[in-house]
Amino acid sequence: MKKKSVIKEWIKAVVFALLTILLIRGFFLEAFTIPSASMEKSLMTGDYILVSKVSYGPRIPNTLLSFPFVHQRLPFTENTKSYSDWIELPYMRMFGAPSVKHNDVVVFNYPMEQDFPVDQRTYYVKRCVGLAGDTLELKDGQVYINNKYNDVPQNLQFNYRVKCDKDTIDSDAIVKAGISEGGKMHNKGEFWLNLTLDAALKMKKLPNVTNIKPLLEKKGNFSDYVFPASENFLWNVDFWGPVYIPKAGDSVKVNIENLPLYERIINVYEKNELKISNDSVFINHKYCTSYKFKMNYYFMMGDNRHNSTDSRFWGFVPEDHIVGKAVAVILSIDKTNKTTIRSDRWFKNIP
Repeated sequence: MKKKSVIKEWIKAVVFALLTILLIRGFFLEAFTIPSASMEKSLMTGDYILVSKVSYGPRIPNTLLSFPFVHQRLPFTENTKSYSDWIELPYMRMFGAPSVKHNDVVVFNYPMEQDFPVDQRTYYVKRCVGLAGDTLELKDGQVYINNKYNDVPQNLQFNYRVKCDKDTIDSDAIVKAGISEGGKMHNKGEFWLNLTLDAALKMKKLPNVTNIKPLLEKKGNFSDYVFPASENFLWNVDFWGPVYIPKAGDSVKVNIENLPLYERIINVYEKNELKISNDSVFINHKYCTSYKFKMNYYFMMGDNRHNSTDSRFWGFVPEDHIVGKAVAVILSIDKTNKTTIRSDRWFKNIP
């Protein structure tokens, strides 16, 4: 009897611990790993970050029936879902709409992944550069909100062309400057390097460097892979907009010319039936010249501006996709060449 009582108490303790962890992960704090270089140097590949879900109000899960501690697929399987869509709740968030601020580093679900419910979509982390109600424009790859500069230059990286009087470049200087991306170009003495402003200034001082400048697109050049992929908007990764970021309750005029900007919002995110007939827009079978938004939307970008797939490519992030605010790096491991612990990044606030 005593042995059974001890086992029973251990089971109770384990169940209580698991429920507590699930409650904390679901509504308060959760740890995520940074898998790519899109936020360097603010976040490094191999950083483990702590994300506060309380900061924007905890989101009620869409899929109530799911295995704990796994996402999308069960471990060691290719096609077995880790959740059931038998019970799928509509979007709900405690404390109302998320109070995201300019330049917050935000974790969210990837909005283009329609094969999964919202809370089961892949996690992304980017910097929120545009809020609902803003008019955003990119000039030379940097952000202007309502015609005012609103970026943080020391956080940004761009591709640079570095010209040298020799066909080699000082590898020690590259390591000291913290440069991790780049290589030699076709022309003799030319190199492509991904640099922060500080690293660019250091490279410029090297004795064999004759010229250094960012590799930016020209204004008016049309890139068909950039959102909204319409020739009505001659935009590219460095010159984008201006465009209004939708805010709940606000209305915009809609017509055949500007519909590519808001088509996905109307049809997919806000679940209306959208149809074009004779260059006229019909929403839920009614002819429309304007549309009133139901949710707030955000514009997300990576600090590594020329190595980030973000809102420039797939558009706005709906508020129901917002997971939480990235607040700190709790540990960091560099696995590029050999496993190295970056102890200087442990327990650091995210800029």
